[in-house]
Amino acid sequence: MDAALDCLVVDDSRVVRKAARRILERHGFAVREAGDGEQALTACREALPKLVLLDWNMPVMDGFTFLKAARAEFGADEPLIMLCTTESEFERIVMALEAGAQEYIMKPFDDAILTGKLAQLGLVEEPDV
Repeated sequence: MDAALDCLVVDDSRVVRKAARRILERHGFAVREAGDGEQALTACREALPKLVLLDWNMPVMDGFTFLKAARAEFGADEPLIMLCTTESEFERIVMALEAGAQEYIMKPFDDAILTGKLAQLGLVEEPDV
C-alpha cells in the first residue's frame, strides 16, 4: 500500500466510514477503517497512514484521546489528522487544533467539503470551481 495516499477513517458509525471511504477512494486513497481510537492506534502502529479522518465521540477511546496519544507516539507532523465531528463549539475546535489536528470538519460533510479540506492539506488538486 502506498503510504503517500493511505488514509485511516476512524468512526464508530459504519455509515460514516463508508461515505468517507467512497469520497477518499475517488481521490486515489487506499482506505482502512477503525471503529474507535484504540483500533486506530493499533492500525497506525501496523502501518502509519498519511491521513487520519477522525471522529471525536466514540466508545473505548475517543478521538481526542487518540489525537493526544498519536502525537505523543508518532510526532507532531505525521500522520495528518483531520477531526470530523458534530462537536461545533469553538473551544473544542481550538482544543483539537492545539493538540495537533491539522484540520477540522463538521458532520454531516459532503464530497465538496472533504475535497476542499484535502486540497488545503495538499493531498489532492484544488477542485475546479
